[in-house]
Parts: sequence; structure tokens; C-alpha cells
Amino acid sequence: MISINTLIIDDHPLIVEATKIALNQSESSSKDLSFKIEVATTCDGAINILDRYPKNETLDLVFLDIRLKPSKDGNILSGEDLGIRIRNQFEDVKIIVITSFNDNLRLNSILKNVDPDALMVKNDLTPKKFLKAIESVLNDETYYCKTSSKLIRILLTNDITLDAYDRRILYELSIGTKMNELPNLLPLSLGGIENRKRRLLDIFNVSSRDDRQLIQGAKEKGFI
Repeated sequence: MISINTLIIDDHPLIVEATKIALNQSESSSKDLSFKIEVATTCDGAINILDRYPKNETLDLVFLDIRLKPSKDGNILSGEDLGIRIRNQFEDVKIIVITSFNDNLRLNSILKNVDPDALMVKNDLTPKKFLKAIESVLNDETYYCKTSSKLIRILLTNDITLDAYDRRILYELSIGTKMNELPNLLPLSLGGIENRKRRLLDIFNVSSRDDRQLIQGAKEKGFI
């Protein structure tokens, strides 16, 4: 019997339950798999699990929601940052992202920064596709839903992405942090931060330098 350490990170009870059902079905059909499941419904809850994970154990499989509230200390801004941390902590972990985002820019960022083994948009999710994603990932294959497959074709001609510093700048501006305060929070000069902000204004098609319009554009795309 192969035991697979599994972590579900999602704040929607229905998605958590659907994930457990899919894992039980996969377990029943394979006969030689056993899923040891833990659940976190917040960034802080996930961090607590990751911090106390035994050093001699590996986390094998993660189901990751992206739309999560930031951690209380503001260091983890969403499921995307959790995915990056999990990748850094567990070399061979498989990550299945299940998200409500279907915007090309947001999914692009998820693909580039988290590099999920499977990417499914909730609108495309069915029990059959859920089982197929789990089966594919456990067989070292990737799985993309219809929406994310279309996105990948678009990405061949589009290399726009936001990194952790870009997302932190957007977050800090959204909670009222002033530009001249950001160098105290990020390892960047004020000039470097201003250059990034100008790029963000272009990405979100904001014609003025108004922070409110930039924040609104970022919210509409799911980055805040």
C-alpha cells in the first residue's frame, strides 16, 4: 500500500468535500493507494501545517485554491504565494490548482510562479475531470482543463507575468502604504519600485498614476 501525504488548501467546504470524495474514489479504484489527508482553510492554517511538517516526511500531493485571504503577517498574500513556498519546501510535491480565476493574466501568473502539475478552473470542474486530474498527476503527467489549455496557447505569444515583489507592491498600496514607505518593506530602491509600478500601470491598462485605479484594476484581475 502506497501512502500519499495530501494537503487540501481551500476555504470552500463544498470544494473540500468534493476533493475528499474524488480521493476516496481514486483510492477505491486503485486498491494500492492510501491518502493521508490534512485540510487548511486559510493561509495561516496552511502555514501552521507546513511549519510543523516532520523533516523526515514528504508532502506528496497538494490541492491549492488561489483566492485566499493574506496571512496575518502579510508575508503570504494568496494561494499563489503558498504554492511557491510549498515548491521550495518539498522538491517532489505534486500541486493541483483549483481556482475560480479564468482571466488570462491571472492564470499566466499562476502557471509561471507555481508551475502546477494540474490547473483546473472551477467552472470547468466535473467529478470525471477531477478523477482524471488526480490520475494524471499521480502518473507524473500534467492535466489542464479546457480554459487553462486555451490559455497555454495564448502564452506562447505573451510573456507578461507578475512576480512576488509586484504582488507585494499591489497589496501594500491596497492597504494604504505610501510609496516612500515601500523601500522599508521590500529589498528594492524607491526608483526600482517606481519602475515596477509604471509597468503595473501598463499591464492593467491604467492611463493615470492614480493608485486607486491601479488597485481596482488589480482587484478585477484577482491579484488583490
